[in-house]
Amino acid sequence: MIIDAHCDVLCKLFLRPDIGFTDEAGLDVNLQRLMQAGALLQCFAVYLPEAAEPHSFGHVLRQIQLFHDKVLQHPEMVFVRTTDDLRRTVPGKRIGAMLTLEGADGLQGQPELVRTLFDLGVRCLQPTWNYANWAADGVLEPRNAGLSVRGMRLVDECSRVGMILDMAHLGERGFWEAASRYGRPFIVSHANARAVCDHPRNLDDLQIGAVIQSGGLIGITFVPPFLHSSGTAGIDDVIRHIEHICALGGERHLMLGSDFDGIDRWVNGLRHPGQIHALIEALERRFPAATVEGICWNNAYRFFQRHLPQGHAAA
Repeated sequence: MIIDAHCDVLCKLFLRPDIGFTDEAGLDVNLQRLMQAGALLQCFAVYLPEAAEPHSFGHVLRQIQLFHDKVLQHPEMVFVRTTDDLRRTVPGKRIGAMLTLEGADGLQGQPELVRTLFDLGVRCLQPTWNYANWAADGVLEPRNAGLSVRGMRLVDECSRVGMILDMAHLGERGFWEAASRYGRPFIVSHANARAVCDHPRNLDDLQIGAVIQSGGLIGITFVPPFLHSSGTAGIDDVIRHIEHICALGGERHLMLGSDFDGIDRWVNGLRHPGQIHALIEALERRFPAATVEGICWNNAYRFFQRHLPQGHAAA
């Protein structure tokens, strides 16, 4: 059983409208592979690629429409917006699907659109991707300028409406500004430990501690350059990052954040969700059963039960 906090299926469907979701070989994540994995919940990011520039809110809406047309058309998929929706999921049979936003570029400088996204079912929001946008600087932006004035309003609006703030890709200054401003538990949907692999997309120990202190979650990601400095990685490299974060007190603050369909290199033996059992078996050789369950699904399940809207969403 797994919960995965990040994949880029919707971007691929946006760029290739001819493909479907059922068993498409060109997708890392498809319905068939989620069923093989015994998936409980898959988060689907709305990410606007460079090919879509200039980014617009219309592009965001188009990916949300693709989510409905190609993912939710399958009766096995459950649109998760509330705690009741989450409780309706059954591993590998009734698979939860949650919308997230990776980068606020498509909001075109309008923090007030956070409420519109929330009403459309988006439940997690990243202010930026790797570079600068109107809201904040990403981790690869050399100036590391943090949040803009409108970026501060964006964080405030997320806090006000109950949108879960995702710090993945934020530059270091922006991370600390957003963490102090948000006032709620936050997540980093797909990142690893910088002490194990010194990559700017990974978190240093102080940032890991801040996520833990907030009551938030870190999604261990399967991007090989974030796992090993050589750019090639195996399952043991994934384990090393998990062990490091656990040693910092993060055992109950870990989840999976694969980044499937957002990568062009894969962990050896872990190319898609249908192969997740190899990671689960490796975890079971090193950790107690309760820890493995927590990392694979239960930490995220508890978090979403606490921080999604209570009750049932209108159809």
